Amino acid sequence: MTQETEQAVTAPPIARKQLVETSLYGQTLRDEYAWLRDKNAEEVTRYLEAENAHTDAVMAPLKPLTEALYREMLSHVKETDVSVAFPEGDYFYYSRTEEGLQYPVYCRKRGSLDAPEEIVLDVNALAAGHAYYSIGSYTVSDDGNLVAYSSDTTGFRQYTLHIKDLRTGEVLADTAERVGSVVWVSDSATIFYTVEDEETKRQHRLYRHRLGDPDQAHILVYEEFDERFNIGAGRTRDGKYLILEAASHTTSEERFLPANTPTAEWQLIEPRRDDIEYDVEHRDGDFLIRVNDTGRNFRLVTAPVSRPGSANWKEVLAHRENVMLEEVDVFATFTVVVERQDALPHLRLFGTTFDTPPREISFPEPVYSAGPHINRVFDTTAFRYSYQSLVTPASVFEFDIVSGESKLLKQLEIPGGFDRTQYRSERIWAPAADGTRIPISIVYRADLKTRTNPLYVYGYGSYGYSLPVGFNASRLSLLDRGVVMAYAHIRGGGDMGKPWHDAGRLMVKRNTFTDFISATEELVKHGYGDPHRIAVEGGSAGGLLMGAIVNLRPDLFRVVMSHVPFVDVMNTMLDASLPLTVAEYEEWGNPNEPEAFEYMLSYSPYDNLKAARYPAMLVKTSLNDSQVMYWEPAKYVAKLRTLKQDSQPLLLHTNMNAGHGGASGRYDYLKEVAFDYAFLLWQLGIVQPD
Repeated sequence: MTQETEQAVTAPPIARKQLVETSLYGQTLRDEYAWLRDKNAEEVTRYLEAENAHTDAVMAPLKPLTEALYREMLSHVKETDVSVAFPEGDYFYYSRTEEGLQYPVYCRKRGSLDAPEEIVLDVNALAAGHAYYSIGSYTVSDDGNLVAYSSDTTGFRQYTLHIKDLRTGEVLADTAERVGSVVWVSDSATIFYTVEDEETKRQHRLYRHRLGDPDQAHILVYEEFDERFNIGAGRTRDGKYLILEAASHTTSEERFLPANTPTAEWQLIEPRRDDIEYDVEHRDGDFLIRVNDTGRNFRLVTAPVSRPGSANWKEVLAHRENVMLEEVDVFATFTVVVERQDALPHLRLFGTTFDTPPREISFPEPVYSAGPHINRVFDTTAFRYSYQSLVTPASVFEFDIVSGESKLLKQLEIPGGFDRTQYRSERIWAPAADGTRIPISIVYRADLKTRTNPLYVYGYGSYGYSLPVGFNASRLSLLDRGVVMAYAHIRGGGDMGKPWHDAGRLMVKRNTFTDFISATEELVKHGYGDPHRIAVEGGSAGGLLMGAIVNLRPDLFRVVMSHVPFVDVMNTMLDASLPLTVAEYEEWGNPNEPEAFEYMLSYSPYDNLKAARYPAMLVKTSLNDSQVMYWEPAKYVAKLRTLKQDSQPLLLHTNMNAGHGGASGRYDYLKEVAFDYAFLLWQLGIVQPD
């Protein structure tokens, strides 16, 4: 069946138009599909279901391929498996999966790995009867008798707090709604937890609750009124202090409380200052503070708990222009410093002081991801870290501080005949339009590599998030069919430190989009793929990237896969009642300001759609998404249908029972990936429908 015949047989739904105009700064935004925002309207449900039916009809000839891809991907999954157990208190904790079950089972053993297993949480049992189920917080009390956990059954990331008595299996009456972070104090009877605002979903209140209080009192102890800031509670690794952080995208401040005096007053470490971020750990009466007050890439200072403010800070690691200090892990006799340089992470180990050269854990590959694993014991000589690459499965190592040797504890087993020597991983650099060098990570199957390979490029480039380059067994289904896969570490992300983020946000956000185009062109120039068979993918803010690059260069790409895409920039950012909007001003700009309005309008994908030929597109969203509302991609597709001047498929699929991350069950999620890959392989001309 040809595409033209198929499209005629399965004509897409056409959304009705109802014009809404917004005038600001001499410009008028015209929105003919604002009515799709009414989630409870039957007409909206019918439209989304009609789009799903159209997508299913177009993809029907690919159903055998989709099912084959799913089985192929599943063959690379060790369905019954167990994680590396980690010590905490009197127990070793781990999770395991069982063949046929969607969710993990969280377990522990007392004293020894040879002890009988105790089930802490069986997520499969908890998820019974729910189309979606997700665990949020999960933390065990100091005495090991109670577990506090939160759950979401819709995908809207609205979590309910539960307390389970692990001695009896009873779930206590103590509960709370819209909960974020949860932390125990040392009495194992009192918890602190944060709660979100009902409208904006901003974590803004901290409560204290002692279990079993006759009146079930939940005491409000802190409220954050600045709408840019979210709060979160945690605890230092040595267990001595609780930490309360209030943070925006660019500014933070922290308070502390001794873990053995829950009714005491929280003490401020250093008042917030715009564009200054810091976080703290504790050892032997001193706070170790990672702060970016003297440079964007952070330095490390110490201060006594009794006088923690900046007047008493003593620098132990200075700021460096080309090295990002990402994280500091503090233990009783050593300190692990996580740094990022040239878009790669580095792990350096110091003693309790910083006046002698550190040891560095070395990694063998040109492109990789590495970082601290689960380390709950403060007084230890063992440090666990994770490592993986585009060709090396996820691995957990333990570094012995005394001997200086690393031992592999577990590497994810990839069944189904995976041979890592068949694949190559590389790093190249692309010149951006302004001359900046953009790192690109590449993986391909060596025996299938020619200059005519289909090329897949992935990008994100927002919030200072460093794009990980980890292993994904599902990726083998593309690599084994000759697809070269590349990951562009574009500006707006954090791959090259905080300045890399600054260079791709606010009034220079367009760098993110032009960087991605430059990276794609460089890949073609160096023979990594066929210029006529390029597929691109991004999700959320990466979906904004997809929308922007397609408007800029629709001729460059053959296939676009856009997941939960943030494409309706202007209408969303002008609506302060929506979740995240006000806090997002620091990332995108405030369109209520004339200059920001003009700049944001210049790249907003929805507002810049035009009559043109567009690539084939698969756009996916979820009805219960709380971060990018379903109507953004729905409106985008509805408008694009009226403008596109080609016969390429434009498909919208809405998961009616999930949120921002898609399906929650591991098998259901794998089916979603198989669906995506079937579309991609079809449109790249690698396979044909039955």
